[in-house]
Amino acid sequence: MPTVAAASPSWTVHLKLLGMAALWGGAWPAGRVAAQALPALGASAWRFAIATALLAAWWLARGGLREARSLSRRQWVGLLLGGAVGVFGYAAFFLLGLQHVPAGRAALVVTTNPVLTMLLAAWLFGERLNRWIGLGMALAVGGALLVLTKGAPWTLLSGGVGIGELLLLGCVLCWSGYTLLGRKLLAGLNALTATTVTAAFGLPMLIAASWGLEGGAALAAPVHASAAVWVALLFMAIGSTVLAYAWYFEGVQALGAGAASAYISLVPVFGVLFATLLLGEAVDGSLLAGGLLVIAGMLVMNKARG
Repeated sequence: MPTVAAASPSWTVHLKLLGMAALWGGAWPAGRVAAQALPALGASAWRFAIATALLAAWWLARGGLREARSLSRRQWVGLLLGGAVGVFGYAAFFLLGLQHVPAGRAALVVTTNPVLTMLLAAWLFGERLNRWIGLGMALAVGGALLVLTKGAPWTLLSGGVGIGELLLLGCVLCWSGYTLLGRKLLAGLNALTATTVTAAFGLPMLIAASWGLEGGAALAAPVHASAAVWVALLFMAIGSTVLAYAWYFEGVQALGAGAASAYISLVPVFGVLFATLLLGEAVDGSLLAGGLLVIAGMLVMNKARG
């Protein structure tokens, strides 16, 4: 994992965490551009091919092979499952969902994944919840429902949610599963190793799925893509994956996981902002009200967790 020099001022770490939130938020409009122009699985395979190559170089430079030799069978199983759920599953649902749902709306829905993660952790691992966490969950879920249903949550009872929204819920399920797998099977494992190896396991799954479901032409499609699409792919691979993770790991080491993770609450803000500025997506009342509730819920949960 990257480290922060002792002389480095704390504001630098906070600035990098702010940049991390911006890069993760920017993944949504970038993903929307790629999803509208390319087959989703093929585009995901290209994104993670680039990211895995860069992560592997970084990992090897930091003695990754030495750590790999010390991994237990249980940890290898955890990494394989993490690649299947957190890379293959999440990446597939991410771009498939963005084929149907605007980037800003998608960013607000998926950012609620800590709610499901906390509920599952309480059920499976006995982690304790308190009333403030419960309040934060209620705010976040209520906001997500407003965003998901465009301000009409009662339409959930009449099948008013489309395929795009359901695919985004698949993102939430996959990321929560990946987080919980990490707690159960990857305890004590270096974060860079976990990120690199799970990406390496997920990449061939994406390639195989694209080849089998979309055909060989899907994997070749980016070769003929426009410059704008390539900028989006490279941004997701380099900015939203490699650089954002590097800054996040640095923040966790310098400030602790709680303080660093609080910046994740800003991801939907940047997602909506960039989607509006770069893609011209409209910000309607349901998006604004729901977004404020989601962000408030995330902040309350982070504060309650200490």
